[in-house]
Amino acid sequence: MLIIIAILCVFCALSYLYGTRKYGYWSKRGVKHDATIPFFGNAARQILQQISMGDIFTEAYWKYPDERYVGFYLAGRPTLILRDPELIRSVIAADSSYFYSRGIMPHKELYEPLLKNLFFADGDLWKLLRQRMTPAFTSGKLKAMFPLIVEKAEKLQEIIDEAAATSDEVDVRDIMARYTTDFIGAVAFGIDSDSMKNEDSLFRQVGKRIFTITKWDASRNLFKFIFPDTFRKMYIFPSMIEENIMKLMRGILKQRNYKPSGRNDFVDQLMELKQKGTIRVESVEHKNPDGSPKLVEMELDEYVMAGQMFIFFAAGFETSSSATSYTLHELAFNPEAQRKCQQEIDKVLSRYDNKLCYEAVCEMKYLDMCLKEGMRLFPSLGWLKRRCERAYAVPGAGFSIDAGVDVVVPVNGLHRDARHWDQPERFLPERFEQPLKHKFVYLPFGEGPRACVGERLGRMQSLAGLAALLRGFAVEPAARTRREPPRDPTTAVVQSVLGGIPLRVRRRHPL
Repeated sequence: MLIIIAILCVFCALSYLYGTRKYGYWSKRGVKHDATIPFFGNAARQILQQISMGDIFTEAYWKYPDERYVGFYLAGRPTLILRDPELIRSVIAADSSYFYSRGIMPHKELYEPLLKNLFFADGDLWKLLRQRMTPAFTSGKLKAMFPLIVEKAEKLQEIIDEAAATSDEVDVRDIMARYTTDFIGAVAFGIDSDSMKNEDSLFRQVGKRIFTITKWDASRNLFKFIFPDTFRKMYIFPSMIEENIMKLMRGILKQRNYKPSGRNDFVDQLMELKQKGTIRVESVEHKNPDGSPKLVEMELDEYVMAGQMFIFFAAGFETSSSATSYTLHELAFNPEAQRKCQQEIDKVLSRYDNKLCYEAVCEMKYLDMCLKEGMRLFPSLGWLKRRCERAYAVPGAGFSIDAGVDVVVPVNGLHRDARHWDQPERFLPERFEQPLKHKFVYLPFGEGPRACVGERLGRMQSLAGLAALLRGFAVEPAARTRREPPRDPTTAVVQSVLGGIPLRVRRRHPL
């Protein structure tokens, strides 16, 4: 019996030492931080799905108002939370060569095929993909895609009209998600997913599953992040997502005879990139004996193509629907701003035969300001992260951080900080009439080399959807509408509201 007790005591002691082995990192550097919990660090409530990742970083941001940075432990990984715009500029832009990795995953090797994309990839894989994928989002290609955006925006009007006629309230979060899903189906894959007519369509179900965290998902991710080396090959996403994305991609490629079809959609662009052959770039990870960067190369195989299709779908689906629905929520509570939007939409469209088009949307400046303000109050990404790749002296701090340390920008906190914004809790689109005093206090799409390459496409698609809806309808708070919608505590990377965004929708004039 004594032997068993002794073994248990030794096991508990070793477990404690293992679970707290890195928790002296910030104390040694004189950085303020909260007390830690073994294995969980400062992230226990997020890991246990009691609070979203964005909110737990925001709490740390507000807890130390006089600091330029705050220490944090994300499970066992030391993380530096930035509060100062100049430090943020240094990390994500000026000194980005130290922070080229996003560090979303606990390890660099990506065993899961769908993660081999521009968002999740780090190091050389990211640089190779960035070189190939950036040309897919030029202004010319965006303009060529716009008729597809208009087609789906006009369908949105019909769906809103039907929903408003049969109910006192409409969940605009769900409606805008279905609009976004159909847009992505057309623009990315050249298919009619029909999510606006059929909310149970396969495309819609895959989109929902990507961002639905089950108890099993949470348990799996808990082990993956607390014991990253042991569970490095455990997948993040359920198998049904990979199976459906791969099946979809292979079917489209076969249908097009593995050649660009002339549709000018995202799949065509991927096939054009594949036809260009091997991608070669200078490595950011490896050097020759003389110190020059090695050349690295990659073929755009079907798994890499599937990864890009997945992230185009996942990123566009959640971020755009979140931005548009929250903007509508704010317009419902700010009728004067809504009226100004509608007057602008009517005036601009009158110059284009009352038809939505690329040029018309580009002229809707006040609508654009409203979308920007909506994304300030509820950014799709509530936080940004970069991983330090080599020792870095933090400017003006008097200490260095090591390779492997994460740096986080709490976008939620930054966007509502009274040091940077007048009346930060109010919806004031006019604040975007003039350039910002500091570029790095507004980061809905990130900044620097790892900024979102699809920013312009996302914004234009969102503006088209808003214009289509507001030209025909007005939105008002419904009986169940909460002034500040609660965030879903299960969200990690992309934040979402809990329970949707119910609004009352009424017709302005006959469609």
